Amino acid sequence: MIQLRHTIPLLAAGGILLSGCSLAPKYQRPAAPVAATYPLDATASNPSAVPAADLAWQQFFGDARLRAIIQLALENNRDLRVAALNVERIRSIYSIQRSVLIPRLDATGDAVRQRTPATLSPSGQAATGSVYSVGLQIPSYEVDFFGRVMSLRNQVLHQYLATEEARRSAHIALISAVARQYLAALATDEQLALARQTLQAAEQSYELNRQSFEGGVTSELDLRTAEGQREAVRASVTALEQQAVQLTNGLVLLVGTPLPTTLPPAGSLATQALVEDIPPGLPADLLARRPDVRAAEEVLQAANANIGVARAAFFPSIKLTAFGGSASTELAGLFESGTGRWSFAPSITLPIFAGGRNKAQLDVAWIEQRIEIANYEQAIQNAFREVADALAVRSLIGRTIAAQQARVNAARRRYELTQQRFDAGIDPYFTVLLAQQELFAAEQSLIDARLARLANLTALYSALGGGWQDDTATPQRAQQQ
Repeated sequence: MIQLRHTIPLLAAGGILLSGCSLAPKYQRPAAPVAATYPLDATASNPSAVPAADLAWQQFFGDARLRAIIQLALENNRDLRVAALNVERIRSIYSIQRSVLIPRLDATGDAVRQRTPATLSPSGQAATGSVYSVGLQIPSYEVDFFGRVMSLRNQVLHQYLATEEARRSAHIALISAVARQYLAALATDEQLALARQTLQAAEQSYELNRQSFEGGVTSELDLRTAEGQREAVRASVTALEQQAVQLTNGLVLLVGTPLPTTLPPAGSLATQALVEDIPPGLPADLLARRPDVRAAEEVLQAANANIGVARAAFFPSIKLTAFGGSASTELAGLFESGTGRWSFAPSITLPIFAGGRNKAQLDVAWIEQRIEIANYEQAIQNAFREVADALAVRSLIGRTIAAQQARVNAARRRYELTQQRFDAGIDPYFTVLLAQQELFAAEQSLIDARLARLANLTALYSALGGGWQDDTATPQRAQQQ
């Protein structure tokens, strides 16, 4: 029995040593189909600045309320939760597939009682007997001479790594979406406050024109013009109120839970202290910084491993079944001397004819690899464009804001002058109306430009792979990342 106990582990170790190498082609990363540098980045970056991928999102966003909302979203967003569960699912599948490389060892116990008819009995008489056995068994272990099992394991491994990168990409996308939604809500609040202020001025102007009309000083045309301006601004206020509610609802949906009343007070666009000095690096850096690009490459490597699986189908499949233990016709004598029993049953299956199935599967595997190469290259191109677009906006948005500010200053002065000339009876009220409309539109556009600048900084941060790092992570979690 002692000798038999050593037989099974030796067979298992031998099976592992007999395993061969994968038939999958050697993986080579495709060349990045983008330029070596970005086409436009007029803003010089500090060489010592921290790259976006290494900058924690808590350090990038300076608004305490926004940081608290992002933290809530990371804890409650359902899409991010599904992405995390997908990682756990693929991790479990990988554990299952990895275990196939090691022979399974089971403890078995069997009891068989059977009757042999007289026609089959050596003695010519019917006999009834029992057989009891216990031992250790390797049910069926595939010796991986041609790497089929190893290729399957590598395929699932890269699928797992792809889902992990996809989760990181979802993490970054969620932070960016929450920040942009929050900034849009702030801009809408500022535009709403401006519209209400303009409405108040329009109400006062209408009241003055009404009094002048009733006193016979001005015509009904001036009165109806002031009334039309008042109602136009009132409509703008209503539209902005509706937009503010919708933005808040969208933010709550992203967060995944109602916003608590204990959040820090809301700031304004002017108080958003975002990190502006973000070095873009080179397009080649995106291969390591962008989780979505890394995920596409992992999927490509999984397709590459699948070719090894398809190739192995052309070669023999060898399986081992082994048993070692003791057997007896009496339960009481099961462990007595001389009851040892063992069996070793190798089998080989050689594919002869499958109607072209194996060839078709190999063709499919090669085609799927080419598809994933195209997807990987497209992921790089999308990443390149996102960064290039954000850099172009960053280099020019300052001019836009300066021009909008100059426009506001000119429109405000024009409004003051036309109001003075109307009060002096020189010009009709229509000129005041036009000046007021221009000032309102210019101030709204200035808010839009400031929002565009902040949204662009957020987009550049996420496009460069920023948002995954968390400065509140524990040392163990930071090490895992």
